[in-house]
Amino acid sequence: MADTPEELQKHLKAYTIVGAALLVFTVITVAVTYVDFGHTFANVGIGLGIATFKAGLVAYIFMHLNHERAMIYRILVFTFFFVAGMFLLFMLAQADPITRFR
Repeated sequence: MADTPEELQKHLKAYTIVGAALLVFTVITVAVTYVDFGHTFANVGIGLGIATFKAGLVAYIFMHLNHERAMIYRILVFTFFFVAGMFLLFMLAQADPITRFR
């Protein structure tokens, strides 16, 4: 971590910038909910895209993944594909006309 006051100021500046970016993207997320993109999947996809970007910022900066070894990134890639597959299965189940009207 930071050993000198200069290094601490550098980290503090990065945390402040990322915190401000998270606030801005939260406002964008709320604004996007008022826009109709024509289809529910488009609305959900855009919302999830913004949320994924915000989660990536938190993990990369606040959880210090930018200082990790390459092995953690391999695990994160598999986790990302697993989560993406689960979201895809959920969206396919929502689009199924047989199960939609139960």
